[in-house]
This record gives sequence, structure tokens and C-alpha cells, in this order.
Amino acid sequence: MQYRRAVRRLRVLAEECEQTRRVRVDEPFLRAAYVYGDLLAGADPVDQIEVVFVLNLPPEQVTWGTNPPGTAWLVDFLRLDKGGIAYRWRSFLDPVPNQLIRDPVRFWSLDGIDENVLGALAERRFDLLKHAASDAAETPAQVAGELQAALGHLRAVHRSYWDRKWRREHRGLGRYPEHHLWEAVQGYLDLLDAEDEQQNDKG
Repeated sequence: MQYRRAVRRLRVLAEECEQTRRVRVDEPFLRAAYVYGDLLAGADPVDQIEVVFVLNLPPEQVTWGTNPPGTAWLVDFLRLDKGGIAYRWRSFLDPVPNQLIRDPVRFWSLDGIDENVLGALAERRFDLLKHAASDAAETPAQVAGELQAALGHLRAVHRSYWDRKWRREHRGLGRYPEHHLWEAVQGYLDLLDAEDEQQNDKG
């Protein structure tokens, strides 16, 4: 899509994120939203708007590449399955950047829409954007931790895959056990490839 159209779609997404605050709960499920990737580099056209959503879930429930419990309604509410948006989830207890999310910029939080970010993108003033620091995300400890969590999740899904109760619990809203297995595999391989690439760069 054209750059300007992508920025307009990001604004709509920010407004939709703001609407989630109307859901009456003790603790908001969605806490923040970041954009990263080609849009921040001014690419035109933009293949996809790359975004990451910060959830009020512990890290063990938000392993890389998976759709954590409770996110199905967000996908529908934010219209993430309509195309043009590549989305990821992060726990609020984890750093947002990692070896695959580089220099993200927050465009929405529980404080509201960040008009400065949307305005800077609209004007292509990339120098005004405040990026979440990625340095800490590239430490061997965090890379290894995310990879280990993804492997643990993959093993858990593999172990439970043919269990009837597990399969019932992981079917619905257009999703099937096969989706969960594929996401677990893909998430682990994504991180493994990123780790290999990082080690090659250092070598």
C-alpha cells in the first residue's frame, strides 16, 4: 500500500486501540501498541504495517509467534485479519524490542493516542520519532530466554496435540489445533534463525 495510506491506516488502528479502553475491566488487556519496520524507514509502497501489541499477560503466555489466550477478540475488534497488517504480541513484563522487533515506536498506550508520532509519520519527520531502545534486547540472555520459552511452548503443544480435551479447548472462532501447532513451530524457527544470524554477524 502507498505510504500515506499506511499512515492513515495506522491512525485508524490507534483509534481502535483507544476504543478498547471502554471495555470495563479491572485491568486493561491491551496496554500499548508499537509500530516498527519499513513504515518507520519511509518505504513507499509499504508491503505491510508491522505492529506489536503489549498485553496484560505474563511472559510464559506470550511466546513468540503465538496467539495468546484472549487475543481472538482483539484480532476481530482491531480488524487485524483484514490484511495489510503484520502483528505480534508481547507481554507487558518483557521488553518490546527483541532480535526481530528493531527500534519500535509507541503510537498508542493507556495514556491515549500519541499524536506526535502520527504527526511525525504523516510529515515524514522520522528524526522526531522516539524509539524504544533495542540494545538491551540484543543481550545473549534475552535471546536465549525467548528461544527457550518458544521451545518449551512447542514441546507443550506437541505433547498435548492429540489430547481430546486440549483439542476442544483450542478449537473455535475459525481456529483449530493445527493453527496452534504451526504457530509454535514457526515462532521457534523464527527465533532460531534470528539467533543464528546474530551469531554470524558477531563472528
